[in-house]
Amino acid sequence: MADSFHPPTSSSAGSTPTNLGSVSDNAAALTAFNDATRLHAQFATQANADATAHIAAQMIYSLRAGNKLLACGNGGSLCDAAHFVEELTGRFRNDRAPIAAIACTDPGHITCTANDYGFDHVFSRWVTALARPGDCLLLLSTSGNSANIIAAAHAAKAIGCPVFGLAGKGGGALAPLCNVCVICPGATADRIQELHKLVLHTLVELIEAGLA
Repeated sequence: MADSFHPPTSSSAGSTPTNLGSVSDNAAALTAFNDATRLHAQFATQANADATAHIAAQMIYSLRAGNKLLACGNGGSLCDAAHFVEELTGRFRNDRAPIAAIACTDPGHITCTANDYGFDHVFSRWVTALARPGDCLLLLSTSGNSANIIAAAHAAKAIGCPVFGLAGKGGGALAPLCNVCVICPGATADRIQELHKLVLHTLVELIEAGLA
């Protein structure tokens, strides 16, 4: 039986208040759900499906050739990059061999590079150190204009790595640097990141199937 939420109707002294959400809070929550649903529907086009499938196909090709996947992002996008990678090196839906992927999340590297060279260089130096020709680089930026993401794209292209982007707000300066860039709708970073997560999970699903 599906779980359902039943707010408490009474409380004793010292217990948690029973009014867990005001009418305005409840309306705001529903508005958020509806906004996300609208953007998901807006995003679900054949063009976006084709772009996502194209990225997955290139990643599968690279992995079959013995190469690896790299991913970078700032803030919540860093967390999404790490989530993408752990689904590959660990497990998504099926038991299978781990898949070669790494995200730039090492605090030692990030803080050292930011301190010594500036934050704009944290990803490009990491790419230069670890990427090899034929690896794939996935870059996440809700604005498409993060300077350290743009620098990473240039570093990867100089090495000979295909560059793929997940962006928002028109794609910014990142889109033209990518082999393929999926641009998600949304006025705020959180809504864009929710769609990025959908694309990331779809990529993992397609990669798993392609390597099976």
